[in-house]
Amino acid sequence: MKKQKHISIRIDADVLEKFHYVAKYDDRSASGQIMYLINHCIRAFEEKHGTIPVTENEN
Repeated sequence: MKKQKHISIRIDADVLEKFHYVAKYDDRSASGQIMYLINHCIRAFEEKHGTIPVTENEN
């Protein structure tokens, strides 16, 4: 079972408000929208450059 990680970012209040608007429009939570965007970015990168190897960490 993979352990989920937590990240924190600093973001401008106006950008955050707009981001929440987009997430709601797409019927996603902010966290769900972030995961969608991250996964989209990874898929696009791997299509262009090949699979990214993942190492098993205990951290």
